[in-house]
Amino acid sequence: MSPHAEAVVMGSGSSRSTSLRKVCSDHCGGVNWLSLSPDGSYLLTCSEDWTARLWSTSDQRCCMLFQGHENYITSCHLENDAAYTCSADHSVRRWDLTTGGCTAVFKGHSSIVNKVLVTRGCLFSVSYDRTARCWSVETGRQLQEFRGHRNCVLALTHFSSQDLLPEPESDSEQVRDFLVTGSTDCTLKLWLVSDGRCYRTLRGHSGAILCLALDTANKALFSGSTDCTVRRWDLATGEQTKVFREHQGSVICLELVSPHFYSGSADRTVKCWLLDSGKCVRTYQSHKRTVSAIRYHSGILFTGSGDACARAFDTKSGVLRRVFRGHTFIINCIQIHNQLLYTVSHDGTLRVWDVRSVLEQDKETPRKDSQKGSLTRLCNNKVGCMWGSQPQRTERSSQAERELGEQESIELV
Repeated sequence: MSPHAEAVVMGSGSSRSTSLRKVCSDHCGGVNWLSLSPDGSYLLTCSEDWTARLWSTSDQRCCMLFQGHENYITSCHLENDAAYTCSADHSVRRWDLTTGGCTAVFKGHSSIVNKVLVTRGCLFSVSYDRTARCWSVETGRQLQEFRGHRNCVLALTHFSSQDLLPEPESDSEQVRDFLVTGSTDCTLKLWLVSDGRCYRTLRGHSGAILCLALDTANKALFSGSTDCTVRRWDLATGEQTKVFREHQGSVICLELVSPHFYSGSADRTVKCWLLDSGKCVRTYQSHKRTVSAIRYHSGILFTGSGDACARAFDTKSGVLRRVFRGHTFIINCIQIHNQLLYTVSHDGTLRVWDVRSVLEQDKETPRKDSQKGSLTRLCNNKVGCMWGSQPQRTERSSQAERELGEQESIELV
């Protein structure tokens, strides 16, 4: 058996388990993104080969090919009834899941479209042309252009005033929809969807904003940046309420799972923070390159990295449960569904891994977080995280790590 088809269980002695179920090599170029339909029936991948593909989660077979873009596809979004892709050809396209035909082309951007989001009957897109746009999903007509950023827009999310209010109050006022965008101009902007007006500009970062996460229950927004920080913002007032400074490289991805949130970085770590106090309670290590993707599922934190490996960490004990080897280039996105881990990479493949044993092992493992002896036991088993502060670094080594992290994050973007 090839070592690439094995996953090593780091927290369970020296046992090895074959968890690679399938390798899908249909794409002819790097796979940039992976989207799961709301009902879990399908996956959508998009690639440097200018195509997107639809996969059935029941048998992991490619059931549809979407062709029509005139340049590489940067990202995608999958609904139960349609697929959406955005491209370096400056357009967004909608695809019929049954026929594979393109049912709408959304044109208006003048540069690479980075991300798309579909919600409340609207399609939102952000681009290197410094704008965000809103389109009607039904008619394909552009409804708004959000102009005001001074550089390219990389990240977006959406919320409504209804999300921030208790249910009795949410019915009493007119619902207002907001688009949030993050840019390489170091700012975030909140836009009123109804009229395209910039409602508020959030300033504080000193680097490009790469990722966003909403905590509507606490009326908060989290942003990760190339300035090595995560920042928390009050959505009601726009005030910056907390700066999380412990990363030594760009913050690439965020995952919010109350009462914690996780941040993946070019410093090769994932950090776990308490939402209320902002305290960093764990640092998950062992990655050899930038952490490019993170996903929480049933007590397990799955990560994808520039070292071409995916990993599974027990979030309560910190144990590195498994390393998934097989990709040959950076993992760009991961999804978990029906006890299967899906990873896509710039090596052009979609890989499917069986993670039942990892999830079952998590349920069976006794928790000893509060016992001193457990820390020694975990370290002997190659723990993937560190408690409290990290070991002291020299100024020279810290600077070298930051420079390498910056180089990796630039390549990733």
